[in-house]
Amino acid sequence: MSNRDSVRRFLFNNTNIRGERVILDSSFEQALASHDYPEPVRKLLGELVAATVLLSTTLKYKGLMTIQAKGTGPLSLLMVECTDQQTFRALARVSGDCSQSGLSNLLGQGQMVMTIDPDQGKRYQGIVPLNDETLSQSLEHYFAQSEQLPTRVWLASDGMKASGLFIQSLPDNKDNGAYDKGETWNRITTLSNTVSGNELLTLDSERLLGRLYHEEDVRVFDAESVSFKCNCSLQRSAHIIRGIGQEEAESVVRDEGKIAMDCQFCNKQYTFSAEDVAKIFSGHDLKIF
Repeated sequence: MSNRDSVRRFLFNNTNIRGERVILDSSFEQALASHDYPEPVRKLLGELVAATVLLSTTLKYKGLMTIQAKGTGPLSLLMVECTDQQTFRALARVSGDCSQSGLSNLLGQGQMVMTIDPDQGKRYQGIVPLNDETLSQSLEHYFAQSEQLPTRVWLASDGMKASGLFIQSLPDNKDNGAYDKGETWNRITTLSNTVSGNELLTLDSERLLGRLYHEEDVRVFDAESVSFKCNCSLQRSAHIIRGIGQEEAESVVRDEGKIAMDCQFCNKQYTFSAEDVAKIFSGHDLKIF
């Protein structure tokens, strides 16, 4: 995996401020390889991928984070799933002319839905209206409303690569020492605001963080690899067929000669013959697929 497909956490020592930086290169290309999205859609989807990877690293347990941006515009859906292992998959649904850039031009009126599905525990979902000009602003408003934590997000994508920067002020703890929280947050935010989209896409994390915070006491952690991975499978598709019921499944086979299921994320197709459908409903363990 390229070192340009990675996320790095960092802390400002003796403060309650943390940050993360993600850069996606070949992994983002792989995620879009099976799709022919217009360039404005690729760019916006890249921003959402970067944001989802950044936010998924804040999870303290195993599970899946999904962010969906739904709207009434020619781009009806953007969706990204990311696991606690920093593997992701992404898709977009285009229903009209998406030649113009911009969140409002593409999605129109809509909302962003953030869902956390832990392997153990209760599912959590948060919703925020898409009333802003950028995904970054919408995410910042989500944290202000739902988490009540000062948070800033910077995102960039050229349709081939994607990158993001994230800083957040956490609740105080006894290890932070004495410092002016407001002044420190404002100073670090001002420094972060100097980052350009080109820098986000071209500089590696070490150089970028050094450029932004060279006068700050920053602890940078080792990079964690990020990769594209679709979790579709023949077994999962068989489970879906079992869910629609034997009568409906057999009806499709009679009419079509088979059941064909396409993964919307990677466009891989899974086909099931009449014999396969009979096995699904015969009581066999679906692991046979």
